[in-house]
Amino acid sequence: MTRESAGETTAGATERATVEAKGGAAGQVRKVAVVGGGPGGLYTAALLKRLDPTREITVWERNAPDDTFGFGVVLSDETLGGIEHADPVVHEALKAEFVRWDDIDIVHRGVRHRSGGHGFAALGRRRLLEILHERCRSLGVELRFRTEAPHPARLAQTYDLVVAADGVHSTTREAFADVFRPALTGHRCRYIWLAADFAFDAFRFEVAETEHGVMQLHGYPYAADASTVIVEMREEVWRAAGFDELDEGESVDRCAKIFSDALGGRPLRSRNSLWTTFRTVVNERWSHGNVVLLGDAAHTAHFSIGSGTKLAVEDALALAACLTEQDTTAAALAAYEQERRPVVASTQRAARASLEWFENVGLYLGQRPRQFAFNLLTRSRRVTHDNLRLRDAHFTGSVEREFGCPPGTPPMFTPFRLRGLTLPNRVVVSPMDMYSAVDGVPGDFHLVHLGARALGGAGLVMTEMVCVSETGRITPGCTGLYTGRQTEAWRRITDFVHARSPGGAIGVQLGHSGRKGSTRLMWEGIDQPLPEGNWPLVAASPLPYRPESQTPRQLSRAQLTDIREQFTAATWRAARAGFDLLELHCAHGYLLSGFLSPLTNRRTDAYGGSLAKRLRFPLEVFDAVRGVWPEERPMTVRISATDWAADGTTAEDAVEIARAFAAHGADAIDVSTGQVVAEEEPDFGRSYQTPFADRIRHEVGIPVIAVGAISSWDDVNSLILAGRTDLVALARPHLYDPHWTLHAAAEQGYEGPGVVWPEPYRAGSRPPRTGRTDAPKPRLSLGT
Repeated sequence: MTRESAGETTAGATERATVEAKGGAAGQVRKVAVVGGGPGGLYTAALLKRLDPTREITVWERNAPDDTFGFGVVLSDETLGGIEHADPVVHEALKAEFVRWDDIDIVHRGVRHRSGGHGFAALGRRRLLEILHERCRSLGVELRFRTEAPHPARLAQTYDLVVAADGVHSTTREAFADVFRPALTGHRCRYIWLAADFAFDAFRFEVAETEHGVMQLHGYPYAADASTVIVEMREEVWRAAGFDELDEGESVDRCAKIFSDALGGRPLRSRNSLWTTFRTVVNERWSHGNVVLLGDAAHTAHFSIGSGTKLAVEDALALAACLTEQDTTAAALAAYEQERRPVVASTQRAARASLEWFENVGLYLGQRPRQFAFNLLTRSRRVTHDNLRLRDAHFTGSVEREFGCPPGTPPMFTPFRLRGLTLPNRVVVSPMDMYSAVDGVPGDFHLVHLGARALGGAGLVMTEMVCVSETGRITPGCTGLYTGRQTEAWRRITDFVHARSPGGAIGVQLGHSGRKGSTRLMWEGIDQPLPEGNWPLVAASPLPYRPESQTPRQLSRAQLTDIREQFTAATWRAARAGFDLLELHCAHGYLLSGFLSPLTNRRTDAYGGSLAKRLRFPLEVFDAVRGVWPEERPMTVRISATDWAADGTTAEDAVEIARAFAAHGADAIDVSTGQVVAEEEPDFGRSYQTPFADRIRHEVGIPVIAVGAISSWDDVNSLILAGRTDLVALARPHLYDPHWTLHAAAEQGYEGPGVVWPEPYRAGSRPPRTGRTDAPKPRLSLGT
């Protein structure tokens, strides 16, 4: 990612001050300048003029009226509803032009699968502009084509409102970059917008496996006799295929040959089409004085979810509404941003997930055709298993059967085997530190906490990080496995789970706090040092976690041996305590994780430097633990797949780390992220850590456990059926509802071996009624 911002000159400061001073009552917005004559800018002009015909509105567009990027535009029913409500004239004109269809075709290795019930509406981009031109002219908006707009600062001085709708390369945004603070992120694929003179009968995705690499086609109709065709491939494939040396006509002909089957041998055509890379635009602010960003100038979303024009039109609707509702221009622009920013952020997350899926489509080519199709359809996380089942039950059912789901069985309730352990379902209660032990001994709280979640139906319940030594604890309230008393206390808990949880298993997570130890209980100050009674810390390198944290001592060779022996002793106790699975904690900045990350391992000996050297000690510990852990019981490893910080562990590193543990006998990788350095900047969002697990699963070929902001059973089903993970670990949902898995079964109407209600709870396997819902309805209404 690059952050593009302009240094502020004295002149720039003066211009900025002038812009900031401009503004007034929103109802007093009499003169409006719109920079950019795309759909967003034109629709904004039309709406503002329609709301107040006395306004003077001018649109500047540097290109000719019929110059446009791309061919077809897709709009959702939701967006069309907003247009219909705001301007029926525009809606009727669009309605007369739309091509509608419901199906999506996915072609993979010569096999086509069709999924229905999706609902699309599209029209030509040029025709869309013509409709908006006509509407603007009829309302009295002045359109200036082939004309560069004056400098934004000058516009801000002479107009009450300046709407910057000048696209991804916005000159307005760049003029005030020090205020808007844009971040523009480039991506890995090259793509080109083309058209075909026939109409696809569905939205079509097709993959071509060429000698140079994977290429893909995105195609959809926008008229009765025309379709948009986008050809996309990774940069290295584009260069290997020689597209970097071809002119426009040669590129078009080559694309037509590569996808001749999809095109039925027909040619493609272009319109000043150039190969380009997509850029994601994010701005810290959307307005500056009386200047406001709209559409691609403010934000972009990858074309694979078809949201560019949709977002711009919705921006226009929101901006017009806020200017009508608010008392001042400043309040209106603030309200506009407050309303739109969460929607845009959600769309951009979905678009990024879709973009990255297509960047890495080569990972999924080995999937069975139906699963590949399901994976593609659910790539953005907007379409889910349950949603797709409502749209097309036949298609979804065929994917489930191919996956191996017995009739009536959701994917999450299929069994999964690791070595000699067969889990009845795919739900894992994620390790969660409870900070409630005394002298490392788990007590009644742990029995109730873990026992309740085992009774709740999860296939596997994991303990919190259980520490291998007293000085390896995070807090005084952490549990351990370094004494016989602790072992017996854990045995009490495992015995309960095995006796009372039908088919369920319990696993132990072993770890050492490293430099993150000797801290207060979470609710007393997370990661804050103890006010008294601290114990000395050790780590890969003498680096404190926070400035106020204790500085650890760098471990010597002899101390490394001691700690390795502590892990093996704890493992022996874990086996004796009756745990079914053991997980080695190599994540979240604790001791073993501290060796893996280049940000926390600055050693110059055999345990530091290259990734292979940073892996050395964690692998030594793994080998020692595997050597004493019973052969038939599985071992997993939790890793942080990224540090969310510059120069830290990357996704590529995570693949190699997982590959190394797999080579040493790990049965699965539990893929988490972050918590390694305090200065991290996580990219939070729904299922935000899943792509790391997905990549490891497909590149390394090892089972994975996905974690991170996964909260619904629908998401669990989607991830498993798409082949992005094998197991799903949930933390907070299990704090909210210990019986989350049982309730997921009840809500899906599932009764089977994948989850069994404990006999004392069976009466609660149906949701209780909350009130009468069958009251008789009035038979007669008398008008007044």
